[in-house]
Amino acid sequence: MKGKLYLIPTTLGDTSINQVIPQDIQELIPSIKHFIVENIRTARRYLKKVNSAIDIDELRFYELNKHSSPNEISGYLNAIKDFDIGIISEAGCPGVADPGADVVKLAHEKNIQVVPLVGPSSILMSLMASGFNGQNFAFNGYLPIKSNERAKKIKQLDSRSLSENQTQIFIEAPYRNNKLVEDLIANCSGGTKLCIAVDITMESEFIKTLPVKAWKGMDIDLHKKPAIFLMHREK
Repeated sequence: MKGKLYLIPTTLGDTSINQVIPQDIQELIPSIKHFIVENIRTARRYLKKVNSAIDIDELRFYELNKHSSPNEISGYLNAIKDFDIGIISEAGCPGVADPGADVVKLAHEKNIQVVPLVGPSSILMSLMASGFNGQNFAFNGYLPIKSNERAKKIKQLDSRSLSENQTQIFIEAPYRNNKLVEDLIANCSGGTKLCIAVDITMESEFIKTLPVKAWKGMDIDLHKKPAIFLMHREK
C-alpha cells in the first residue's frame, strides 16, 4: 500500500488551533486530499481553520456514521492504494470513544500503516487533572439512562473503584449532565471523590475534584456543556 491512514486530532470546542494542534501536524494536513469523517460540514470547517489556503472543493470526503456498513468502510480505504487518508472525528481523537476505531481495525486487517497524531483527548486530560489513579483506570462510556439501572451501575463502579483502586471515567449527553450529578450524589459513598471536567482546553474550562458529599452543596450548572466525569474511592 502506498498510502497511510492518519488519525487527525481536532479541537475540543472553539479553541485556538495553535493552542492544541502541533505545528508539524498543521503542516501535514494540507497534503492529505481524502478524509473519512463523521460530519462533512464540521470537517470542512475544521480544515479551513487549520489552513485557510486549503481548497475544500478538491478534497474527497467519505462519511462515517452509525449507518455505515463494514463493506462501505472497507471501500473508503480503497483510495489508500494511491493516496494518504485522514480520519477526522467529532470526539477530538479518532478511535477513542469514536466510530473511527472501526476504520482503524479494517486498516490493520488490510496491512495499512496507521499513524496516530498528537492532539487533545478530553478523557486523558481529565484524568491528568483529576488527581486520581492514572495507572489503573477504565473508561465506561455512557451510563444507563433508566434511573434504576443507572443507580445500580453507579454503585457497581463505586465498589469497583474501591476494590481495584481503579479510576472510573464516564460521559453523558450534555443536556443530561445535571441529572447525572444528582444520581452520583445519591448513589456514591460520601467519601468517594468525584472530578468534573468541563470545557477542556477552552477559556471556560472548569476542573474540580471533591468528595461526593462536598458536591452536594455546590451550585453548579452543567446543562449542555461537554463534560467528563471521574470517580475514585480509596481504602
